Amino acid sequence: MSTALLALCLSAGALRVELPMSSFTLRWRHSIEKTEWAEDYELAGDWLHLSQARIRGSGAGMEPPAGAVLLHGVWHYRPTERWHRELVLARSGFVPDYELCTAAGCRPLTDWLPLDHDAEGPTVLRSCPLRHKK
Repeated sequence: MSTALLALCLSAGALRVELPMSSFTLRWRHSIEKTEWAEDYELAGDWLHLSQARIRGSGAGMEPPAGAVLLHGVWHYRPTERWHRELVLARSGFVPDYELCTAAGCRPLTDWLPLDHDAEGPTVLRSCPLRHKK
């Protein structure tokens, strides 16, 4: 029995990108509090599994959930809603972009999906089968 290879598919407006991987971290800064958030995901078939999350500090509307543990100024916790079909991100040129972190390092989403008229609307991340390119 063969196992399908997975990719993280990013889409925004008319733009589509397929990134081969099995896990990633999504990082961003809260637009008001400027506090860093990070979520670790694994690709599991058609699902994105959120294994853990971190918040560097706290602020208005950003309190760590019950059970969070503070380690070196960062709250670590396991979210209650851990399985997602897709992530829908609102992006704007007025705040720093989300960062996608892989084994190769962290890069802003604009490296794959620029914020321009071709990428209007939300950015969607989902697990998808890796298509082999010839």
